[in-house]
Amino acid sequence: MTADKTAKQQRGRPFAKGESGNPKGRPQGSRHRVSLLVESLIEARAEDIANMALRNAIEGGDPVLLRALLDRLAPPRKERPVQVDLPPLTNPTDGPKIAAALLERAASGELTPTEAQGLAALLEAFRKQTELASFEERLAALEASHGKR
Repeated sequence: MTADKTAKQQRGRPFAKGESGNPKGRPQGSRHRVSLLVESLIEARAEDIANMALRNAIEGGDPVLLRALLDRLAPPRKERPVQVDLPPLTNPTDGPKIAAALLERAASGELTPTEAQGLAALLEAFRKQTELASFEERLAALEASHGKR
């Protein structure tokens, strides 16, 4: 057999690059029928399953199972609200005072470096927005005084 005769039998790439046999594909967010069935079965008995697993973990002394259950029931918090006293922020010129206060709080341990960094990012966003608003006001005043051409 020559390559010409077997070309239709060879697999390789049946579709051109970037194309598929089903261009729309599976709808986004759709779930497999079996997954939905399993979830519905578990949901119906979720409380019983949780109680049984917790009882087995405690009575059986299974620390791995107990830890897994606790991680699911009360996961560690990734973030927490931060309450810190800072100087008032009324205009962009207050930024350096607040940045210095954030640095002091982070250095003293009152804030973690990540918390201080998050607050500094908010401070920077405020500065950019007030700077933009100020620029827009000045531009409008300039255009009004020179009569828009």
